[in-house]
Amino acid sequence: MYRFGVDGRKYPNATSLGPHGVLEDAARNGFEGVFFRTVLDLSPDLDRNVLQSVRNLADRLGLYLEIGLGKVNPYNTAEAPEVRAIGEGDYLLGMQRMIAACHEDLDCTELWADTANFQKYSWGIHANDRFRTDVTWDEQLLATQSFIQRLAPVLREHGCRVNVETHEEITTHELVRMIEHVGEDVMGITLDLANIVVRGENPMDAARRAAPYVHLTHIRDVLLTFRPYGLERDIRACGDGIIDWTDVLSHLLKYQPSLNLSVEMVSGPTRNRIELFSPTWQAAHPDLSIRELMDLVRFANEAESRIARREIPDRDDYYPEGGLDTAGQIAFARQCLDHVRSHMPPAIPTGDLHA
Repeated sequence: MYRFGVDGRKYPNATSLGPHGVLEDAARNGFEGVFFRTVLDLSPDLDRNVLQSVRNLADRLGLYLEIGLGKVNPYNTAEAPEVRAIGEGDYLLGMQRMIAACHEDLDCTELWADTANFQKYSWGIHANDRFRTDVTWDEQLLATQSFIQRLAPVLREHGCRVNVETHEEITTHELVRMIEHVGEDVMGITLDLANIVVRGENPMDAARRAAPYVHLTHIRDVLLTFRPYGLERDIRACGDGIIDWTDVLSHLLKYQPSLNLSVEMVSGPTRNRIELFSPTWQAAHPDLSIRELMDLVRFANEAESRIARREIPDRDDYYPEGGLDTAGQIAFARQCLDHVRSHMPPAIPTGDLHA
């Protein structure tokens, strides 16, 4: 049975609340669990007493607890100096120590990771690490695969798996190929369907591709509209976007009948450019499906028509000026979970899951 929770790092006032406060507030607001991005969010120095107290509190509150590691792309480790510090100057050792702490002190074995940050600059596609000019994306993928392979022995020792997020820079095609190479016992997927449209993927098709390997989630919806460069992604609450949650959940339920669904909350507009008309963008997507790309164009056309009929708010009217306050962010999460809960498909026999 699915349980419904929230992302702890994006929880309102998370910094002032601290991990214990986030758990308590999430429980008060009726959520069933919390997903923390990295174990260092709970204790920057991996203090066993602190970590175990978080685990004990989650258990007392009846909440699921999910945790992560951080960046597994060696070309991005400079953006996570805290991991290197835990390893006393050695990033790999830092990750190994974090994996051990997740298992031994938190009893968490499905661990989140990502391959890059989205750089918030105004100069187009090169703000995305996929388009870096100092290193190619293929080189970054190969380095990431190699790094996870080097983590594999400690992952297997602790019965853990690193679940790489479908972040804005990586595709489900690339993640599945990497999993097939390193082994699904040590690598899986954290599914965030609001991200994959940035890479030209239809969320429903992406969910089908990723479903056998999904062990963690970020839940939210997305709207697409036309722009001179192609399309723009705008994050919305579930039910206010293009994602068919019954279809998505039917794929996930087949493989993971007890998957936790964690909302990644937002405080205001979160937009990304999908530069369909750029030859550079087009060349950077060798797996791009014309059918899926045309689906995105169709979704945008439907959204523009609905906006013109005033059935849904325009991009500039969806969030209040100044962004969502604490109550608004909680309401965003509740709408996501209520909508997803109401669109749960009937139970599906699992059988031979990889057939």
